[in-house]
Amino acid sequence: MDRLDEYIQQGIHGPREINPDERRKFLGTLRERVVVVLTKSQVREPGTYKEVEDLMQKNRQATLFLNGNMNYSYLSDYIKLANKVGNKFSLSTNKEHDSDLGLVLAYDHAVNIEDIYISIQEKAEQKEEHYDNSVIRFFKKLF
Repeated sequence: MDRLDEYIQQGIHGPREINPDERRKFLGTLRERVVVVLTKSQVREPGTYKEVEDLMQKNRQATLFLNGNMNYSYLSDYIKLANKVGNKFSLSTNKEHDSDLGLVLAYDHAVNIEDIYISIQEKAEQKEEHYDNSVIRFFKKLF
């Protein structure tokens, strides 16, 4: 009788999910499976985060989940990167809940990485390093 009641409830409400709030936040996956995340504002920045690229290369079996509620132009650099590196990617669109995350790199099993957020400061340091390198290259070409 319990199985019949469960079957009827799933027919009415859909299949039961474990941690639905967590899944909505992390674009369809669980926190314990996540390697790295970026907020929507970080994804909107021009270019890609070097740290995300490095983690994608180290974790080629992981899937890149992208927030499908965002404009494709912001996601395209990461889609190209996923194709180049060989990661699978998925656009996750939830009409009822819009996550503040724009990108989630995750496995289909638990990896329990403690620090999954990249600070904006790290991106600024990467830009400064890139700027320093381009200035040096410019002067090398002159001489």
